Amino acid sequence: MTEKIIVVGCTHAGIAAVNEILKYHPQADVTVFERHDTISYLSCATYLTLGKTISNLDEAMYADPDYYRAQGIDMRLRHDVIDINVEEHTVFAQDLETKEFTTESFDKLIMATGSLTSIPTIQGVENPKVKLCKTYEEARDLCDEAQNDERIAIIGGGYIGVELAEGYNKSNHEVILFHKKETPLDRHIEPEIADKITNLLEDKGIQVKTGTIVKSFEDGANDTLIVKTADEAFEVDMAVICTGLLPQADLLQGKVDQLTNGAIVVNDYMETSNPDIFAAGDAASVKHNGLQTDVYMPLASQAVRQGALAGINVLDKRLRSIGTQSTTGMLIFGRTLACSGVTLAMALDAGINATKVAYKGSYRPDFMPNAHKVEIELVYDRNSRKVLGVQLWSKHDVSQAADTISALMHYHGTIDELSFIDMLFSPNFDQPFNYLNLVGQLAVKQENGYLRT
Repeated sequence: MTEKIIVVGCTHAGIAAVNEILKYHPQADVTVFERHDTISYLSCATYLTLGKTISNLDEAMYADPDYYRAQGIDMRLRHDVIDINVEEHTVFAQDLETKEFTTESFDKLIMATGSLTSIPTIQGVENPKVKLCKTYEEARDLCDEAQNDERIAIIGGGYIGVELAEGYNKSNHEVILFHKKETPLDRHIEPEIADKITNLLEDKGIQVKTGTIVKSFEDGANDTLIVKTADEAFEVDMAVICTGLLPQADLLQGKVDQLTNGAIVVNDYMETSNPDIFAAGDAASVKHNGLQTDVYMPLASQAVRQGALAGINVLDKRLRSIGTQSTTGMLIFGRTLACSGVTLAMALDAGINATKVAYKGSYRPDFMPNAHKVEIELVYDRNSRKVLGVQLWSKHDVSQAADTISALMHYHGTIDELSFIDMLFSPNFDQPFNYLNLVGQLAVKQENGYLRT
């Protein structure tokens, strides 16, 4: 008997799921419901378009609905799922074009509904000059508005806010970045590296207001917007909310197990507490290997991996998730920030006897041209000596170094092993001891020598 699979949501996790269903379960009858009329939009395209790295938002689309239709997938774009009846195994949806309603049954369901922008409680946040920047439609609105607006306020100094600040700066806008914590990117990096990012942004002409809470938005003279904090008022043309994401999982509220923020809890096969319902991407939880707990981590890379696993396992449990180290990176004004694992604050909050060590040195011999400095913050467990986290900052591309540490942490590598792990040497690429070896050796020195083996 042909089994019916319904996929709700078709961005990164949904697309990855469908791709794997086509490979591993080609006999399945698959229907996809997607609220928007586009799929596969990468939200990073907003700042890349503003900064002229790419010419338009459409270049960030990597999948075509017609391809899936040709493979026999029933692609229902512009369809809004209104209710999911888990007992009867049905989905109730509306065609947003014709306004017609439909009920479809399923044997298995994959929830890939993604996330929503977390909108802060700020007086006047509903002002039309206050914008969001997650979806394709919102990004198109921002790029269109940028043609006429000159002064931009960005609310939130996480990855999205900092990248957007760079994009607007490169398009010759005046930018003010507001962040309520004392340093930007505080959930990802140590204060020492965060300060360097702040200095870089300010050197480029961006006003950075950290430790600052926006209290209200008000209409100003000449069609402007007044952004008010406790102490100051700033006149801008537009504000953009970048204060984080929330899982879009209301359709299953009370029907499956969820985290306190609503993220759907999944097991290693992406299966929810209901064995006929799977979840993936920004709507779902993820197992953090360093913290040994389920967390919410809305990342495109994680969405693709989880979506692929859901597609592989939906009819036949073949492959377990191996969890995540939360490996991330960004390129900002020619500098690479790359991170994996936890910060020291996160480790201490988890009750781990952790500390950190800092390294700074040239990534390759100084006699070589452009021997850029690499700065590293390494977090480790003083009891087990296991590496817990790393952050790298350099003009040199150190992104793959974070991936190396991610793999090391996945296999419970220690500072002793990091000190001598086999890495190539060539003056074109690194020192005789790679900078990852050297930061490991600093950690060993801080612990009074190598552990006897």
